[in-house]
Amino acid sequence: MITSPSSLRRSERSRRATLDAALELCTEKGYGRVTVEAIAARAGVSKKTIYRWWPSKVAVMLEAFAQVLAGATPFVETGDIEADLRTHINGLVRLISTPPYGPAYSGILSEMHHDDGLALAVREQLVDPRFEAAVGRLRRAQEQGQIPAGADLPFAVELLYGPVYYRHVLRKPPQDEATVATLVAHVLRSLSGPAGGAGDAPGGGGAPGTGGVS
Repeated sequence: MITSPSSLRRSERSRRATLDAALELCTEKGYGRVTVEAIAARAGVSKKTIYRWWPSKVAVMLEAFAQVLAGATPFVETGDIEADLRTHINGLVRLISTPPYGPAYSGILSEMHHDDGLALAVREQLVDPRFEAAVGRLRRAQEQGQIPAGADLPFAVELLYGPVYYRHVLRKPPQDEATVATLVAHVLRSLSGPAGGAGDAPGGGGAPGTGGVS
């Protein structure tokens, strides 16, 4: 059977409506109270349609957020690692500070503490790929001589993301661009310390995250 262009358009509209509905409901109700039935009703599709494309509510939610996350937080490469990291972190801050994405992601993160399957899915499908992409971007900067050869790149990624999620989870005001610039500059400076910055990081990991605001 050949799928017609009109059928493909209808399928894409239904898929997009389902992902949007999942994010909206997660914002309104919290992840734990969202059901596939509710998503189907909001999207105007059948449960059968949803289960044909996704095996579970978790899969719907993660695709909805991962798709937006990838587009909003690119790992650009201009040749200036500091500027590129500022672009990346600012994109992340904007995304998780904006409905429906921020509240939906908060709901997912909260539910992870009660759902081992969800926690594993979030790590495997969302966190780990983005973490590896961040390490890869730092590694390319390292190869270009912008980061010291001995720097601990995975730890640097934790230092970059940690303050952002600290504020998000505790519902503190998000970083502004000046605070993000301070965070990125601090992390990159820490990589130039003893053993690639490992000696400096514990003393500075909190400072950029507060940005002078409590």
